[in-house]
Amino acid sequence: MGALPVFRWRLAPDGYATRRQLRARGLRPGGQVVAAQLERPRRRRGPLVAYLYRIEDAKPVRPMTPAKWAALAKANAARRTCPECGRDAGYVIPTSLGTCTTCAYPDESAA
Repeated sequence: MGALPVFRWRLAPDGYATRRQLRARGLRPGGQVVAAQLERPRRRRGPLVAYLYRIEDAKPVRPMTPAKWAALAKANAARRTCPECGRDAGYVIPTSLGTCTTCAYPDESAA
């Protein structure tokens, strides 16, 4: 395998897309290798690099199964549950606090 073709920012030919662009079209790389790369020059640092995949080799995104939906709901519920008081906080508990704001700042809630 030779070196990857490198294109400048916004100058990639049709038929190539980044992972995000594929996802917006309902596609995924599907196991294909990186076909090319984009480089966006920056001052005083190395260029930003984005990998490109061939659109014709991309596969459709796999649909979510009921089991995947259930696992995702369970994981999100765990992120909202306070380990201190055990209640659903109604928001994702910040990792910087580790607990809900009521448990993290008990003096301020009593006022």
